[in-house]
Amino acid sequence: MMHCAERIGAIAGGELSGGPILVDCQVKEGRYVWAVEAARGLLIHDYTADQQGRVTAVNLIVATQCNYNAIEHALKSAAQLYLPLQNDNQLMNGVEFALRCFDPCLSCATHAVGECRWK
Repeated sequence: MMHCAERIGAIAGGELSGGPILVDCQVKEGRYVWAVEAARGLLIHDYTADQQGRVTAVNLIVATQCNYNAIEHALKSAAQLYLPLQNDNQLMNGVEFALRCFDPCLSCATHAVGECRWK
C-alpha cells in the first residue's frame, strides 16, 4: 500500500498535495487482520509479522470460501427441482445458472471456512 501511495505521488508529479506523498511506516511485530467488500463478496486478509516486520504467515479468505454454504444450498435446490424432470439439459442449465449467481473463483479458494457436505 505504501509503495502504491508513493507511486501515485510520483506519477502525479506532486499535483495531489503540492508535494510528495509520505506515509509513516513503523515496523511492528504482530498479527494484522482486515476485511473488505470485494466484487465477489467479503475478502479477509490475515497477516503475521515478526520483530523485523517480515511477514511470517498469510491467510486469505476469499468470497468463494465465505459463500460455500449458500452455493451448496443453491446447487442442491436446483438439482432437486430439475432431477425429477429427467432432462439432462434442463438439469445442467439450472445448476449452471445457480452457480453463476455466485461467480465463484475456485482457484482462489484455497481452503474452506466451514465444512461442506455434498449430500
